[in-house]
Amino acid sequence: MPFWRHCVHSKKFDKVDALFRELPTKLSIEPDSVSYNTVIKAFCEMGSFDSAVSMLDDMEKNGLEPDLITFNTLLNGLYGKGRFSDGEKIWNRMDKKNVDPDIRSYNAKLQGLAAEKISKEAVVLLEEMRNKGVKPDVFSFNAVIKAFVNEGNLEEANRWYSEIRKSGHEPDKKTFTTLLPFLCEKGDLKTAFEACKEIFTGHCLVDTALLQLVVDSLAKESKMAEANNIVQLGKTNRYCRYKLKLPSD
Repeated sequence: MPFWRHCVHSKKFDKVDALFRELPTKLSIEPDSVSYNTVIKAFCEMGSFDSAVSMLDDMEKNGLEPDLITFNTLLNGLYGKGRFSDGEKIWNRMDKKNVDPDIRSYNAKLQGLAAEKISKEAVVLLEEMRNKGVKPDVFSFNAVIKAFVNEGNLEEANRWYSEIRKSGHEPDKKTFTTLLPFLCEKGDLKTAFEACKEIFTGHCLVDTALLQLVVDSLAKESKMAEANNIVQLGKTNRYCRYKLKLPSD
């Protein structure tokens, strides 16, 4: 493995740019698409997104075509770090290059839409995925749920939570971490209680504090039977036992 790629894998990102630019002059090696993709990833890991986009420009100037890996690396970095408008510019460039987005591309954009509280566009994008034969995964649904949670829309957050199983997927830790505090905040303790039972039956590992939040919320509303039920399920759960307590304990 070339030394500069070793720097990427070793997280020595500060050395990558200088070493990469030495390739043509000192070693008479012209970087290929894989080389550019590696350096773009390094810049994204550093949070140097302007440098990453600049590297994309250099790539095209040198007659190399960016591929899906190139675009996905940039989309994940930009959308994931709150640079939504820059992510949109890369998405449009990808479209003009006739590079079809895959599940990673769509999920990156969904994450960006969720952060921007643009739930309607998130739903439209998810439907676009389906129409183009890209099957949404649990990450896709989690992003849509997050968008509605960020907007404070309980009804839609619950609806998309139910869509996860309807689509043949299982809720994961991210699903429950996003949804349960919101359900407690909005007073939808019935759904919160049922979701906790799903955590146990589905063998999903979550933080103890998340379950304790639901126990405390139920107890606060005098729903002691439900609160105790979760405590007991936590104690007897074979997959992972949780030390939960009723507020009076």
